[in-house]
Amino acid sequence: MKKRIDKKPWGREEIFAINEKVSVKIINIDKGKRFSLQKHKHRNEFLRVIEGTALITVGNKIKRYAKNSEVYVKRGMLHRIKALSDSLKILEISFGEFDKADITRIEDDYGRV
Repeated sequence: MKKRIDKKPWGREEIFAINEKVSVKIINIDKGKRFSLQKHKHRNEFLRVIEGTALITVGNKIKRYAKNSEVYVKRGMLHRIKALSDSLKILEISFGEFDKADITRIEDDYGRV
């Protein structure tokens, strides 16, 4: 499910998941650091910048994202996040099977396979 916005008489709700198997994380990345260029077979990911500025790769596109920007990464798509600011926090909601063994790393700055 992609994010849905329901307007209410008092404002709105941002709905990220309803009745779905999900995992939710807050990712904190130090300035200038990035995680591996990776993909997953068993999950899609919704990413939202909570704080700071990020350089996010999805497929062959690299784009700068500021606070409140959102990205949806479909399973099988290459992706990576790099922190451009001192404090980068990303909300990650994974839809599907969350398993560390599902990470296929293509490039990694830290020698992980």
